[in-house]
Amino acid sequence: MADISPRRRREIVDALRRGTVPQRGLDVMAVGLDRFATAIADELATVAEGGANFKAIRGEYGAGKTFFARWLTETAKQQGFATAEVQISETETPLHRLETVYRRITESLATEAIGPSAFRDIIDGWFRVLEQDAIAAGADPRDPSAVATRTDALLEQRLAVVSRAAPAFAAALRGYHSAVRLGDVPTSDGLVAWLGGQPSVAATIRRVAGVRGDIDHFAAFGFLQGLLAVLRDSDYRGLVLVLDEVETLQRVRSDVREKSLNALRQLIDEVDAGRFPGLYVVITGTPAFFDGTQGVQRLPPLAARVGVDFSSDPKWDNPRAPQVRLLGFQHASLVELGQRIRDIYANGSPAVDRIGALITDNYLGGYATAVAGQLGGRVGIAPRVFLRKLVDLLDKVEQFPDFVPDAAGAVQVAADGLNDDERAALGGLDAIQIDV
Repeated sequence: MADISPRRRREIVDALRRGTVPQRGLDVMAVGLDRFATAIADELATVAEGGANFKAIRGEYGAGKTFFARWLTETAKQQGFATAEVQISETETPLHRLETVYRRITESLATEAIGPSAFRDIIDGWFRVLEQDAIAAGADPRDPSAVATRTDALLEQRLAVVSRAAPAFAAALRGYHSAVRLGDVPTSDGLVAWLGGQPSVAATIRRVAGVRGDIDHFAAFGFLQGLLAVLRDSDYRGLVLVLDEVETLQRVRSDVREKSLNALRQLIDEVDAGRFPGLYVVITGTPAFFDGTQGVQRLPPLAARVGVDFSSDPKWDNPRAPQVRLLGFQHASLVELGQRIRDIYANGSPAVDRIGALITDNYLGGYATAVAGQLGGRVGIAPRVFLRKLVDLLDKVEQFPDFVPDAAGAVQVAADGLNDDERAALGGLDAIQIDV
């Protein structure tokens, strides 16, 4: 792990210490994802050439769905894509409210160079590209009015297709560009917020661009088209959109669930129809969401689009299928992940020799067995707890010269800090709550 920079090392270790998935550096932690790498690379290449794609990731809790999604987005960013990760929830981001989903996309929009939210930077960068193209087309760079005129002409040409589907998006871009050129900060701030789907922008600001109201459910798809056009013209290869925790739809009211499933079906249809060139949509969910009566199966047209037969040996799972499954960690993969984290931690640590002497591969094997054993032997539930406790152990080895780890079999997992699934695994049958 000699190629890990101090910053990436710190980001990875800090996230694991908190029990969360790191935002960066996931390529060095991608244990067991090799079988998906070729198919994902091919699909990203298709999207970069103007295509579109959809992928459903299924797995039980602890199988690594969020890790997989972030690994995919980090891979995409390294290849020149923009990415957005949206957590679906009943109250904050209901899937049937596409205007809210669009707003979350712009809020979480990120690139390799710019973290969330990169939306305004991307818009400003697009106008800089237009101005450079205007100069390359013959506008005199010493004549601002000539550059502005040619830039406006290019803007109209490149927004021609988007204008037919979302004229308000194009109008707001024109108004934003004019406000920036005139140095009108309140207007430019308000219009870029409106373009990003933010509600309650003052009517006086919207009137400058000739737009009215807030973005609604029906306009959201058009605005997403506009965003994709801006990304394409800014030399990004496309947008990878992750809709995480879609299984929460199973817990909402039946009418909301029906509308949300239909919105997902509509999005997939629009992707298949080619309306969103440069878009790669990824959703994550549990097997119960894809196969149960309260999820995808409630809407047969949606089930037909994402359904895959998983009755055969997982060895023959097709990574090119619209839905792929994660089987979770086995003991060997958990130990391998522990080895990688140990090596990342030791890289640059003043206690590198002590870490190597005390936290050996054999020790990690026993430690993984002990943690999983505390969780009822459910290795698939164990990774988050295992890594959190491992980082805590490494912290102690690094900070205290006289600290010697207990035997791996002596590890204890307390209920504090566990989520519901981990707590249930820790408590066994006694932890199962039954409503009477």
